[in-house]
Amino acid sequence: MKIDRRLLLATAAVGLGLALWLALTLALVWSTLEPSQRETMGALLTPRLALLGMSWGVALLLVASLLRLLYRRYVRAPARLLEATRVLLTATEPQSLRPNGTTETRALALAINELAAQRDHLRADMTQQVAQASLSVKQEKNRLAALMAELTQSVVVCNLDGRILLYNNRARLQLPQFSQARGLADGAGLIGIGRSIYAVFDRQLVAHALENIHRRLVRGAASPSTQFVTTTPSGQLLRVQMAPVRPGETDASNVDAFTGFVLMLDNVTRNFEQESLRDQLLHGLTEGSRSSLANMQAALDMLGYSDLEPAMHERFMGVLREELVAMSARITDLVQHSTLGLKTRWPLEEMLGTDLMTAAQRQIENYCQRPVTLDTLDESLWLKVESFTLLQALTYLASRLVEEFEVKFLRLRLQAVGERAQLDLIWTGHAMSTETVMTWEMDAMRFGTESTPLTVRDVVERHGGEMWFERERIRHEAFFRFLLPLASAQEQLEAMQVMQIESRPEYFDFDLFQVTEEGRALEERALSELSYTVFDTETTGLNPAEGDEIIQIGAARIVNRKLLRQESFEQLVNPDRLIPAASIQIHGITQDRVLGQPRIGEVLPAFHAFAQDTVLVAHNAAFDMKFLQLKEAATGLAFHQPVLDTLLLSAVVHPNQESHRLEAIAERFNITVLGRHTALGDAMVTAEVWLRLIPLLNAMGIHTLRQAREAAQKTYYARLKY
Repeated sequence: MKIDRRLLLATAAVGLGLALWLALTLALVWSTLEPSQRETMGALLTPRLALLGMSWGVALLLVASLLRLLYRRYVRAPARLLEATRVLLTATEPQSLRPNGTTETRALALAINELAAQRDHLRADMTQQVAQASLSVKQEKNRLAALMAELTQSVVVCNLDGRILLYNNRARLQLPQFSQARGLADGAGLIGIGRSIYAVFDRQLVAHALENIHRRLVRGAASPSTQFVTTTPSGQLLRVQMAPVRPGETDASNVDAFTGFVLMLDNVTRNFEQESLRDQLLHGLTEGSRSSLANMQAALDMLGYSDLEPAMHERFMGVLREELVAMSARITDLVQHSTLGLKTRWPLEEMLGTDLMTAAQRQIENYCQRPVTLDTLDESLWLKVESFTLLQALTYLASRLVEEFEVKFLRLRLQAVGERAQLDLIWTGHAMSTETVMTWEMDAMRFGTESTPLTVRDVVERHGGEMWFERERIRHEAFFRFLLPLASAQEQLEAMQVMQIESRPEYFDFDLFQVTEEGRALEERALSELSYTVFDTETTGLNPAEGDEIIQIGAARIVNRKLLRQESFEQLVNPDRLIPAASIQIHGITQDRVLGQPRIGEVLPAFHAFAQDTVLVAHNAAFDMKFLQLKEAATGLAFHQPVLDTLLLSAVVHPNQESHRLEAIAERFNITVLGRHTALGDAMVTAEVWLRLIPLLNAMGIHTLRQAREAAQKTYYARLKY
């Protein structure tokens, strides 16, 4: 055990004082003696100096023992009482101190227990009053939770940073299916409180939808929404409806403000496949059978003649039979090959033409760095378009004009022509060949280093429209013209009614709406604001450098100071080696349990994804991190996020405690230990310990991640290496 420096200094001071006192005493006696007496005394003492030194040493040992006893009784005991009191101060459940030490210390502990009991009683009364006052709110929340649980549609609520605040069970089950890298363990998918929705959706697509909502809010819509369709990394087709989460009534003066958004997701892959298959079948039956029907009609006409010879009659009957067989074969062939070469159909939304033109103007100017003017806009014109891909097509064509023909100015024109809208992208002074236009139309659209598999022709076909290139020689102008569908009169009426709705639903407040990822660097973020992955490993032994392997990883997440027990990671790992009997006695994981389990090369990518964008926390983290670091070369995965160690931070908060083992810390914090020496069980206990350590660190002036890491590195236990 480490000896306190103050005790060593006190012992040294007493020893020095004894030596000085002895020397001073001898000097005084020496000064009173005659010369002959001094000679006699010197002759007597000189051979006995060693005995005097031994006597001084024995006295020093006795004094040191007495000082150590007094130190433990009057210094260390009050210090431990202070540490226990601080734990009691931050405890959320009733807890009491164990009286020990001197009579005064025991009396002080009893007095503190009485004060804690009074506080707990007041806290219980306050909790009861709050519970009664918030009963109606809880009922509303329960109804909301029940409603979301029963919905067959996936619902996800996010803040403006794209962090997930709320989701229903349908979303938890459905969203991980849309990822190419699906997690091995339950909870290791894409869905989770505090996770980013951009793991599923393209960030620019969501930003575009948010911009549409913002424009509608500015125009006076009280409950605006927008929708888009996107493909997931796994090839699924999702239809997404987005609605804003508005602030409370106190912020109603800011009409265009919203604090987050709600996503309602539908997997429409199968629906569109079925509709496309039906359309292809109808098209094949209509177009492919025309010749057969013509031949059959001609044969029937000939069979109508009464004087037709028997041979000719049989010949025309054969034609009918052959054509019927051909039509039957054609239908069978269409059914067998109906899924090949189908084009995806995308739903279109009603959008005010001026909103589309304003968005196109801003996007082209930002990307191409060229001025864009709007010309001939009909403010009452409503389009039925898929605005994201249409804006991509316009921006792509504008960028090609700027890069290859150095066009300086661009204009946009929108007007109704008959039953369609006519959208023109106009430039002056530069013409091009038809071959160039066709190449641009059929090439996959690129935007710098980013690209999309869609072409301009795909976008036009998606809208059921047309697109061509024209020149106006008199004005020395050229333009790309798009013919786009107009919203029907009924659709325009419904859209206008939505824009004019005055009432809006009520929304609950979520703590994470106040969190933003922009601004402060991670090292300067407050400990209470960070998201954590608290993890633990079980291994075949204690020597990772000598071939011991991980056999289980368990982890839990802490977001917004809450332990998310339902979002956990737990996975057994096949170590490809025998598990020693001594290790089995500790964690209870036998050889037959790991047989058939995935190897570390399969498990580590899933855990890496689970821990993404969080701070790692472990007890004796150096041990667990060594196992992970030794797998970097084999897996290509490195855990670069900051790491905090509850063992070191417990030593920072409680320097006077004799033990910082996980069980001892849990006992100090009155934490129930369940599943000890299982990876997930230890991770859960460590997470509870970390939540209790945060306020104690704050009380010591340790508020940020940087301060916590610096304090941990100064402890005696930070010297441990693996």
